[in-house]
Amino acid sequence: MSDRNLELADFLRHARASVDPSRTGLPADGRVRRVPGLRREEVALLASVSTDYYTRLEQGRRIVPSGAVLDAIARALQLDDAARTHLGHLVGTPLPSTSSRVPSVQRVRPGLHQFLESLDRLPAFITGRRTDILASNRMARALLADFENLPHRERNYARWMLLSDEARTLFVDWDVQARAAVESLRLDAGNNPDDRATAELVEELTELSPDFRRWWQEHRVFQRTHGTKRLRHPIAGELTISYESLSLPGDPDQTLFVYTTEPGTTARQGLDLLASWVTSEKPPAVRDSSTPR
Repeated sequence: MSDRNLELADFLRHARASVDPSRTGLPADGRVRRVPGLRREEVALLASVSTDYYTRLEQGRRIVPSGAVLDAIARALQLDDAARTHLGHLVGTPLPSTSSRVPSVQRVRPGLHQFLESLDRLPAFITGRRTDILASNRMARALLADFENLPHRERNYARWMLLSDEARTLFVDWDVQARAAVESLRLDAGNNPDDRATAELVEELTELSPDFRRWWQEHRVFQRTHGTKRLRHPIAGELTISYESLSLPGDPDQTLFVYTTEPGTTARQGLDLLASWVTSEKPPAVRDSSTPR
């Protein structure tokens, strides 16, 4: 038995032992349980596989289950996302995260709100599905727009970029940035094809923006990982800003964007000026920016 098969066998046995039989929906059979957790035949029943098949898998035999079978076993063992990922690695069959079941409300953890505000000299914000703006710090609100004071349905980066005069005036390279927003939205739409709010947003932008219609029909996708933007800001002046995007492991649908500038440049001076202006003003109260879409 290989080391990986041995580890898989141990993992499955420990996972089976940790499941509370009373929380599985299985009928009580009256038999005394001499060991904690589920029996092998119960896991097999819950996963809709034969007891022999599951037994051989737990014994570390050379079996490569399909993704559907492995997912059923993971659900039978009530594995969380970390354990599902580990099981997929052991077998060599990737498993989708249970977080891929799209919740109706997108929320940013309180700790991330605190982290955003601690970046008091750097614009930063968090987007969710379909480029919804879920949270932003004072610098981002001063540099871009006060998303937190917009109606919930308007707190969306692609929508703001395509439909607001403010964005067209702010971005010197508006056509580049707006097109990237459209391509990012198409990527998200492909990852969440059944998301109703995404379909409604696409329908709205198709109706209201000729630019969106043209770029959407090209079927190009873009993942914003890093890059630059050119802005002309009423306080900070002309800026060339770099951005970095960071995925949040605990919330895979959320992305943190941070804007930075090169030291010693006029862009850095402009951003420092904006930071001084922001800290001299009474900051708006942080509001709950969760969106029900």
